[in-house]
Amino acid sequence: MSFEKLDICAPVLRALHEKGYTNPTPIQQQAIPAILSGNDVLASAQTGTGKTASFSIPMLQRLSKHRNGRHVRGLILTPTRELAIQVSENLIQYGKYLDIRSVLVYGGVSTVNQVNQIRRGTDIIIATPGRLLDLMNQNIVQLSQLEALVLDEADRMLDMGFIRDVKKILATVPAACQKVFLSATMPEEVQQLVSSILKNPVRIKVTPEKSEARIRQEVYYVSPEDKKALLKHVIEEQSMRNVLVFARTKYGADKIARHLVKSGIIAEAFHGDKSQGARQRSLTNFKRNTTRVLVATDIAARGIDIADLPFVINYEMPDTLETYTHRIGRTGRAGNTGTAISFCDLHEKGQMKNLNRVGSGRIEVMEHPFVR
Repeated sequence: MSFEKLDICAPVLRALHEKGYTNPTPIQQQAIPAILSGNDVLASAQTGTGKTASFSIPMLQRLSKHRNGRHVRGLILTPTRELAIQVSENLIQYGKYLDIRSVLVYGGVSTVNQVNQIRRGTDIIIATPGRLLDLMNQNIVQLSQLEALVLDEADRMLDMGFIRDVKKILATVPAACQKVFLSATMPEEVQQLVSSILKNPVRIKVTPEKSEARIRQEVYYVSPEDKKALLKHVIEEQSMRNVLVFARTKYGADKIARHLVKSGIIAEAFHGDKSQGARQRSLTNFKRNTTRVLVATDIAARGIDIADLPFVINYEMPDTLETYTHRIGRTGRAGNTGTAISFCDLHEKGQMKNLNRVGSGRIEVMEHPFVR
């Protein structure tokens, strides 16, 4: 199937072709027609499946049919600043030949520029819940004329404690507004939100491609005191130029990054205690290969979306299969292959047994000089 067969308008098709898009992904094939038809939609899809385009393209097309710029008519809510920025960048690219204005709204930075842009007039706001609610409470943003709402990564909103803010925002949205919810998983609170907000939604479930088909999974059984030496050795031995390392804590991420820098490997830590500007600079440096290693915590890494990331390393094992799947899913995206490496010490063997028991693909045990 081609994008032309999805009844996408010519200006958006032109932008998609310029980006090199030819055939829609499964989520795009199902979601774009459903959203264009005006239905509420509930989609279960992982990151890396093309979900941003699946809701951005039809929102742009529907709102482009008439505009006045005086009222906010489209809203996209995301759980993290980084994801909001990436959604905004894609929205601008897809809509470059449309007369649609969008404003990016998130916390951690001054409100002045965001408020000025909103007051000049915008059709779409891409926002994190906390900052948007703050602007709504100041009467800077009104949603009384909203026509289309997207709640992206609803389960992450729940995990990060944003559901209460989301409910407050949803309470101000007109009943006739089209609502699209996307969530990788469907915990009970998200299901309750769906049943109370969505009207006869079109339900879409995209089964992710099995990770073992595109991600090589390896584990090193190593003592805690040898993990730093093993990390440096693995990075250099495999000539890794772009690797995302997962740490359990912010302190741990800083410590690992400092160790790598002292070892001559350019690395940066990426977590919630960093300012928004610092996080964005680190992510930009990583994408440009200026920074060789990005050491991140789980919550911060949820906003990282890099199509061609060859390596992921679990410096410390995650507690759940869901977290493990999310971590290794940062690699092997957009049709590429990747390698996910885990360092497992004696105290973490229980987590590894759980992964093997529930089935997360074949995990190859590696031998190494640092393993005692």
